[in-house]
Amino acid sequence: MTTPTVITFSVYFVLLLGIGLYFYRRNESIEEYLLGGRGMGAWVTALSAQASDMSGWLLMGLPGAIYIGGLTNAWIAIGLFLGTVLNWILVSGRLRAYTQKTNTITLPCFFEARFGDPTGLLRFVSAIVILIFFTIYASSGLVAAGKLFESTFNVSYTSAVAIGGAIIVAYTFLGGFLAVCWTDLFQGLLMAAALIAVPIVAYVGSGGTAGIRESMTAKGIPLGLIPQGGALGLLAIASTMAWGLGYFGQPHILVRFMSARSRAKLSESTLIAIVWVFVSLTGAVLIGLIGIGMFQSLPGDDEEKVFIYMIGETMPPWLAGIMLSAILSAIMSTIDSQLLVSSSALTEDFYQKAIKRDAGQREVVFMSRLGVIIISVIAMVLALRPDDTILGIVAYAWGGFGAAFGPVILFALFSRRTSWPAALLGMVVGTVVLVVWKQVGLGESMYEIVPGFVASFMTILVTNRIIRQTDPAVLRQFDEVIAEARGGG
Repeated sequence: MTTPTVITFSVYFVLLLGIGLYFYRRNESIEEYLLGGRGMGAWVTALSAQASDMSGWLLMGLPGAIYIGGLTNAWIAIGLFLGTVLNWILVSGRLRAYTQKTNTITLPCFFEARFGDPTGLLRFVSAIVILIFFTIYASSGLVAAGKLFESTFNVSYTSAVAIGGAIIVAYTFLGGFLAVCWTDLFQGLLMAAALIAVPIVAYVGSGGTAGIRESMTAKGIPLGLIPQGGALGLLAIASTMAWGLGYFGQPHILVRFMSARSRAKLSESTLIAIVWVFVSLTGAVLIGLIGIGMFQSLPGDDEEKVFIYMIGETMPPWLAGIMLSAILSAIMSTIDSQLLVSSSALTEDFYQKAIKRDAGQREVVFMSRLGVIIISVIAMVLALRPDDTILGIVAYAWGGFGAAFGPVILFALFSRRTSWPAALLGMVVGTVVLVVWKQVGLGESMYEIVPGFVASFMTILVTNRIIRQTDPAVLRQFDEVIAEARGGG
C-alpha cells in the first residue's frame, strides 16, 4: 500500500459516486432506470456491453489460468472471441428490433411476449434463473474485489469484500442503467489501456520469449497450443472453446443491445466491440505467459493475483494505482450490470407483474433499488469463501445462462414457429442438465455448458415438431421484425 495508490483509488471511487449522483434524478421511469430510455450511442453501447462482459476474471481469472496451464488454456479466449463476434452479428440487431416491437425492457418479459405465453410461466422461470445465476456471478466479482483490496491495502479478506460491495451498490443504487453504462465506457477504456501497457513493460522483465520458454519448461507447462492426449486433447479444446456458446444467453450483455439508440448505432458498436475484445483477450493471455517468466512462484500460491504482482513489479507508484484501478474497473463494470438485471427480475417480472400491478413508476424504481441491496447482501455472503477461484465461479454462472437462455434466444430470433411450451421446456431441461452434470463431477471432463446447451436446443427442436406456434399475432409480429431487419430498419 502506497500513498499514490490510496489517492488514485479514492479519486476513482469519488468519480463513480459522482456519476451515480448525476444520473440519480434522471431515473423518473422504470425504463430509464433499467434501460436508459433506449438512448445509448455506439461507443457507450459497445464498451458497456464488453466491459460488463469481461469481469474480474479477464484481469485475474484468465491470466491465472494461463499462468498455470500455458497456452492450452488460451482456447477459452479464442472461444470467447468467436462468441462475441457471432453474438453481435446474429443477435444484437434483431433483439433490439424485437424488444422495441414488443415494448419489453427485460429478458423474461420479452420471452413472454415473443412466444405468446398466456400462463406467465416463461417469465417466472426465466426470472428465477436470472436471480440464481446472477447472485452466484456477482459473488465471483466480490471475490475478485476481496483479493484486490486484500493485496493492495493489506486489509482482511472479509473487510475487502465489504468495501468493494458497498461502493458498487452505492452508484448502482443511485444512478441505475445510465450510471452503469457511462461508468462502463470509462472503465472499458481503462481496462484496455492496462491490458496493452502492462504486458509491454513487463515483457523485458520476464527475460523475453527465451525466458518465458525456459520457465515453462522448468515448471512442466506445455509450450504448445494443442493439449497432449490425442482425442482427449481435442475434447479439451472443444470444452474450453465452448465458453463462446454462453454469449447468446447472457442477460447483462443482451440488455445492452436492447438499450441502443438505433440499429444503425448497433452496426457501429459491433466493430468497436470486436476490436476491444480482441485487444483485451490478447493482453490477458500475454499477462499470464509473461508472468510465468517473471515469477517462479506467487505469494500464497494464488495464481489469480499474477496481474496485481506484475503491476507492483513494473509500474511506478502513481501509474500502478491507475493500473490497479483497471482491475477494479473490470470487477465493478460487471457486478453493477448483474445487480441491475437481477433487480429488474425482482421488480419488473415479480413485483409489478404478480404482486402489485398498479404500482406507480416511482414505487417500481424504489423497489428496484431495494432489490439491488438485497441481492448484493446475498452475493457478499457467498463471496466470503476465498478458496473459490474467480474463474470457477464465473464458469458455472456463465454456463447456466448459456444453457438456459442461449438456445431460447436463437429460436426466438430465427424460428418463426417456436411455441412457448417449447421455449419453456428447453429452458428447464438445459438448466437441469447443466446443474446435474456439474454436481456429479462430469464438469472435469467436459464444460457443463456443452451438454446443457445441446439438451436445451434439442428439446426445443423436438417440442416444436409436436407443439408449433399458431398464434396469428405472434406470427405476424415475427414477420414484421424480420422484414425490418432485412430492410435495415
